[in-house]
Amino acid sequence: MSNKKGIVHIYASRNNTILLLTDVTGSETIAKSSGGAVIKSQHKEGSPYAAMKAAQEIAQKAQEKEIRKVNIKVRGQGGIKPKNAGQGAEAAIIALTRNGMIIENIENVTPMPHDGCTRKKRHRSKKS
Repeated sequence: MSNKKGIVHIYASRNNTILLLTDVTGSETIAKSSGGAVIKSQHKEGSPYAAMKAAQEIAQKAQEKEIRKVNIKVRGQGGIKPKNAGQGAEAAIIALTRNGMIIENIENVTPMPHDGCTRKKRHRSKKS
């Protein structure tokens, strides 16, 4: 059994889930997949099923490169947009464990503003 490690970056928004497998330094991309690459209908790209299929592809490519242990970095949209990760993030993590990956730690790397840009103001509609 090999002791190769990797990092799985999971970007989960409402509309899509993108997975990226890199080496430990994070500079070399080994594999990438997204919800849009594995599912036909556009409105289901951010669904847990699409994230699960994308994670299965990543796990297969990792096993070909003999990577078993991974660190996971989960990222939501962040900034002035929603801070929590989309619904595909949890499904992707579960799919990775089911396909033989050993998860060492899970980290949230969503960018958080600290007195940066302000949110958009609410639209004022005509009242009848």
